[in-house]
Amino acid sequence: MVRYRPNVAALMVNEDGNLLICERSTMSGAWQFPQGGVDDGESMEEGLFREVSEEIGLKREHYEVLEKREGYRYLYPPDVRAKKIKKHGNHGQEQTYFLCKLKTEAPAIDVHQSPPEFCAYRWIQPDEFDLDWLPAFKHEVYSAVMNDFFGVILKPPTCKD
Repeated sequence: MVRYRPNVAALMVNEDGNLLICERSTMSGAWQFPQGGVDDGESMEEGLFREVSEEIGLKREHYEVLEKREGYRYLYPPDVRAKKIKKHGNHGQEQTYFLCKLKTEAPAIDVHQSPPEFCAYRWIQPDEFDLDWLPAFKHEVYSAVMNDFFGVILKPPTCKD
């Protein structure tokens, strides 16, 4: 039986409609949305508020949740999956995405949290997102999310030799 770890992700947009993306501190050039696992006994919303605070320093009062969609799944790649199954019993993640609107009085994004998940951030138009910024196992989910929330059809990633 395939087991998925519950996970939440924040699609944070600012007043100009720009979307927040963050660069992983452990992987140069890997850009993604703030996200993370939901702890036992925690609701999806509680997981979202905790993860956003832990990863980019925003508190619940700094943004509002506009929309929620669930059921996005991916399997970890085989090498990672073996480690995750041994450690947590999960083969992949089932994500719930939240579209969040940053309030104008919110402080600046702060990726310098402890421990650091990200080393940089930037704001982009949703149609600027590039699947080449992600590992292949996340392409299908990110494509679906960008289409579902923003009506954006992402270009297929470039072939890499």
